[in-house]
Amino acid sequence: MSALMQAARQMDLSPDAVARLHAEMTPQSAVRELLDAGMTTDALKLLARLLPKRYAVAWLCQCARGQALDGEALAGASLAEKWVRDPSEGNRRAAFEFATTGGYQSLGAWLAASAGWAGGSLAPATQATPVPPADHLTARAAVAVINLLAALVADAFEARRVAFIGHAMNLLETERAGA
Repeated sequence: MSALMQAARQMDLSPDAVARLHAEMTPQSAVRELLDAGMTTDALKLLARLLPKRYAVAWLCQCARGQALDGEALAGASLAEKWVRDPSEGNRRAAFEFATTGGYQSLGAWLAASAGWAGGSLAPATQATPVPPADHLTARAAVAVINLLAALVADAFEARRVAFIGHAMNLLETERAGA
């Protein structure tokens, strides 16, 4: 199974979206196909999964910059950005703990979760047996963050999601060019 089709399955894309995808598509052409068909939610899910985790978290931090965020959201964004700059286990764990404490109920918690779920273990720090996160959890957090950021301006929700996706398309192109 191609990485594209595996990503579509992991992110629970709609049957109509999956029918539009072909294994030989590039990540950019697949996401563009879904956007052009008006399937923004499916395009967002696929894009979030196709980005390398560190790129996905960096994208979320970029999207959060310049938004009217409360203190809790700024704190979550700060932890996510700290992990992007230094993807150490300590920084990942701090982001994960912040998200867990926040109960995944806010924009800040989801921003932190995007980094906290990027690797390491989801078990308590004192537990010897690691519990690695599922590979697609950072993408799931990314979808939540983009939807929450877009909803900050409710009457422009769809346009904001498409604009945020546009920023990440550039990251996909950068990743492909560097491959």
